[in-house]
Amino acid sequence: MSLDTAAAVPRPPARGASAPVLTGAAAVVRSLELLGVTDVFGLPGGAILPVYDPLMDSTELRHILVRHEQGAGHAAEGYASASGKIGVAIATSGPGATNLVTAIADAYMDSVPMVAITGQVFSTLMGTDAFQEADIVGITMPVTKHSFLVKDAAEIPGAIAAAFEIAGTGRPGPVLVDITKDAQQAEVPFVWPPRYDLPGYRPVTKAHGKQIQAAAQLLANAKKPVLYVGGGVIRAGASAELLTLAETTGAPVVTTLMARGAFPDSHPQHLGMPGMHGTVPAVLALQEADLLVALGARFDDRVTGKAALFAPNAQVVHVDIDPAEISKIRTADVPIVGDLLDVLVDLDAAYRGAAEDVTPDISEWWSYLDGLRDEFPLGYTQPSDGLMSPQYVISRIGELTGPEGIYAAGVGQHQMWAAQFIKYERPNSWLNSGGAGTMGYSVPAAMGAKVAEPDRQVWAIDGDGCFQMTNQELATCVINNIPIKVAIINNSSLGMVRQWQTLFYDGRHSNTDLNTGHGTIRIPDFVKLAEAYGCLAIRVEKEEDVDAAIQTALATNDRPVVIDFVVSADAMVWPMVPQGVSNSYVQYARDHAPSFDQED
Repeated sequence: MSLDTAAAVPRPPARGASAPVLTGAAAVVRSLELLGVTDVFGLPGGAILPVYDPLMDSTELRHILVRHEQGAGHAAEGYASASGKIGVAIATSGPGATNLVTAIADAYMDSVPMVAITGQVFSTLMGTDAFQEADIVGITMPVTKHSFLVKDAAEIPGAIAAAFEIAGTGRPGPVLVDITKDAQQAEVPFVWPPRYDLPGYRPVTKAHGKQIQAAAQLLANAKKPVLYVGGGVIRAGASAELLTLAETTGAPVVTTLMARGAFPDSHPQHLGMPGMHGTVPAVLALQEADLLVALGARFDDRVTGKAALFAPNAQVVHVDIDPAEISKIRTADVPIVGDLLDVLVDLDAAYRGAAEDVTPDISEWWSYLDGLRDEFPLGYTQPSDGLMSPQYVISRIGELTGPEGIYAAGVGQHQMWAAQFIKYERPNSWLNSGGAGTMGYSVPAAMGAKVAEPDRQVWAIDGDGCFQMTNQELATCVINNIPIKVAIINNSSLGMVRQWQTLFYDGRHSNTDLNTGHGTIRIPDFVKLAEAYGCLAIRVEKEEDVDAAIQTALATNDRPVVIDFVVSADAMVWPMVPQGVSNSYVQYARDHAPSFDQED
């Protein structure tokens, strides 16, 4: 990803000509325009107020006023994740800035390119505990690629340009630019493009040729290879190149939670999602492989289980643009640092050469994996309490909307069901908080995605717990004509926590009942709440009404639609590898075989 200046934006005077004198605040707005930014999400306050004055006059920037700064951050994430562009969020100092921290940390964990611009108190007041003062640079330093503090108006264009450079190159991620109020108010000549220096920032994009050859040789000789695909493939825009390599090698492919859509679900080589709630074939393919080709994946604990027991017989080729990820958890036999798009092209060519000297044969491996697919199809059992199956609801959303839709999930059971039961055929169609696991992500992320991709159907698939954290952004959607669809998978509880309590705490459901959907009392009543925001609101309690509600939502494009799907609290996410154990769980899966049988 690189800086992209929109051609339609008028250019400033050429160097040597008279540079216009602008306030630092106007320089912020002008810099964003010249970087090709068209949409920003924010909420004004005292320390950022100077920026909001010239922002009002901009004809190039659409500012979307959120109801909470966390919403601005998640909207910027959704915007970036759906489009591949850099998302922008704006907030004031103190609590405005700290309200962005959750979204910034979320973007950091999931490698989302995002720039957060915050106001800061006057430089002369810093360190005095001034009103709404917070050291946001210090606070965010562990969860950003870089954080800038700007006290001089002349440095504003360079800081913002550098922020975009850092956010969008190498391993993408969030960058914060904190600007003091006096820097925003001062007047200085505005010169573009600015000169800036990033000492030590030299992302490696071109991989070493010998490492590519070594990886190709291992792949050609492997009897049980697996392409272990992480979210880095999507961030690199390398899905087409992945498809080519997979079909060249014939190797099975697994896509992590962050990589859903990187490889088509319908492709016969796709085994599904690995990890704690992965498919049995995907989990056991990794566990029993003799070669793992990890592509933009980080061997996180939700995939590996107990890391010391993960894939004990496998050699590892690890490809990542971030050298810090390689061998962090699992030592790589062949480490490759580089941009995945280029690496996959080179690896495909090298494999073709290596395969001429040997005769790769993985037919026995495929026979075993196909047997697992037959024995353990992904499915679910109908609830025994007479309430709807959440898996059915989510699968119908995916089937009726289709692969061109965008699906943003909250965190918990509904997130796993959405990852499992919606079929993803293209990248950037699945948005979720994978690393941080942030409740409240879904609605604002869907809002940002719809702004970035207005011609696509965008669903927020949320839980009744997650929805209550950020549903105020429905007001933002209504006022700004952002017609997202919201499916509340309402099991009247903190579902994933409740599931763990059922399995590991003797069914003692301590503080997980939310009273949102079951019985005569609904606090809140989501239909009334959505209507109060100006949305079309529907409640569905019977499976025979599911399709009609979804179709109504898909046909409604003049306002957001909220559907309260009242589902069983007893529904479980299966498969499930308990935390901290080995992924070798064939017997565990067999013991839970009824949970895998798809009901008619």
